[in-house]
Amino acid sequence: MELDIVTLSRLQFALTALYHFLFVPLTLGLSILLAVMETVYVMTGRAIWRQMTKFWGTLFGINFVLGAATGIVMEFQFGMNWSYYSHYVGDIFGAPLAIEGLMAFFLEATFVGLFFFGWDKLSKVGHLLSTYAVAIGSNFSALWILIANGWMQHPVGAAFNPDTMRMEVHDFFEVVFNHVAQTRFVHTVSAGYVTASVFVLGISAWYLLKGRHIDLAKRSITVAASFGLLSAVSVVILGDEGGYLASEHQKMKLAAIEGMWETQPAPASFTLVGIPDMEERTNHFAIHIPWVMGLIGTRSLTQEIPGILELVDKAEDRIRSGIIAYDALQDYRAAPSRDAVPPESVTAFEEHGDDMGYALLLTKYVDDPREATEDQIKSAAWDTVPHVPTLFWAFRIMVGIGFVNVALMAAFVVVSARGTVARRPWLLKAAVAALILPWIAAEAGWIVAEFGRQPWSIEGVLPTVAAASSLTVPTLLFTIAGFTLLYSVLIVIEMRLMLAAIRKGPQPDHGPEAPLLPARFAAAE
Repeated sequence: MELDIVTLSRLQFALTALYHFLFVPLTLGLSILLAVMETVYVMTGRAIWRQMTKFWGTLFGINFVLGAATGIVMEFQFGMNWSYYSHYVGDIFGAPLAIEGLMAFFLEATFVGLFFFGWDKLSKVGHLLSTYAVAIGSNFSALWILIANGWMQHPVGAAFNPDTMRMEVHDFFEVVFNHVAQTRFVHTVSAGYVTASVFVLGISAWYLLKGRHIDLAKRSITVAASFGLLSAVSVVILGDEGGYLASEHQKMKLAAIEGMWETQPAPASFTLVGIPDMEERTNHFAIHIPWVMGLIGTRSLTQEIPGILELVDKAEDRIRSGIIAYDALQDYRAAPSRDAVPPESVTAFEEHGDDMGYALLLTKYVDDPREATEDQIKSAAWDTVPHVPTLFWAFRIMVGIGFVNVALMAAFVVVSARGTVARRPWLLKAAVAALILPWIAAEAGWIVAEFGRQPWSIEGVLPTVAAASSLTVPTLLFTIAGFTLLYSVLIVIEMRLMLAAIRKGPQPDHGPEAPLLPARFAAAE
């Protein structure tokens, strides 16, 4: 790896993002589970459900604090490490982040305080509403962040303005209702629900194996397994939808995930396993499943999925087209007013402006894209190919864990319904062993989504190489070392606090026993 500014800036952002994403899924899922558990408490008046809400709420609080702190650091990095990115697309990207802070994060943070300190100060219904506000705030926060991220994956509702030299919004509702962003949101929050369900399931299973807190553990397993099964199935279904959208808007990412070097006749087969070789541009020891990739990627038996080699050729054509747009843009910059721009330059930019981002790929090799050689153009075209082995295996790890989660949740739903969960020690041990799996899947999914769109910071619009700030290598090395040290300390603190709370277990709690439901319904619980 070359220690250049762009690579180090990417490394720093990747380290902080991967660390931050350790906390996000659990926060999303636990907030919903807390609302479910407290709803049962309010409806039945049974103190065990209040005790459950408080116990899992303690673990939620520890996780929430670390997630909020690391998320704020990430937002500052856009200005520190990616200043040209912030200048170029700040009008679009900044709006969802600002709304997230004002509408979602403040809502969530305010009601978190009421959740922890309002048990004996609010009515039962009032406290329940504050818990729902925490859950809504957490998920709203994810919504606006993923609207911003979804626009990076599929930029819609905005266009480049040659007068200001920036991307500007022309349809904010198109940005908000971007179907890529909405699919990513539901897929991401569903994965968070699975993470929290496995977390609750694993800890509850550990309590049963130790013979501790039996009532709380059994009820927690019932809630987590039911909620987790629905969430795990939705993750699989929405992941399939994400693959279909990638075939429309991120063809290179899809081809790299599949390791599809050559365009296959429709319907394309799915490569179950293999060893992608970037140098020879082939897959060794590949095992294929006929038709599956065609059905996933196109929803048809007749439509082709372009391979990497074909997409590289198309990228080369778009780079050449982008150079024409870049050349025309220089006339815009030189002219004292829009009326003074030569008509032929206006026409050229209108015809080739959509490809200007591809010309900017050449800034890795030459200051002025118009001076690029044929070899540099070909090299820039190959830069549009992300590292295929990384994407290939990250995707398969994510999908494999996804199906394991479905099977695990289904098994616990069955044994919970039969009332035999405590008599299945092998299944309880499997739940404890599976605790780490959702985080591995989440990090693998992040790699597929974000590493997979390289070399673009904004797909097809702004290359990562052109988005970085003017920093120095020593500065970046220092900050990377600082973040690594700080986050290592924080993760140790997080784990010690979580483990201490789990070992201590739920504390006796004798809340008010006045159910809102008629007595016959409360007794049935």
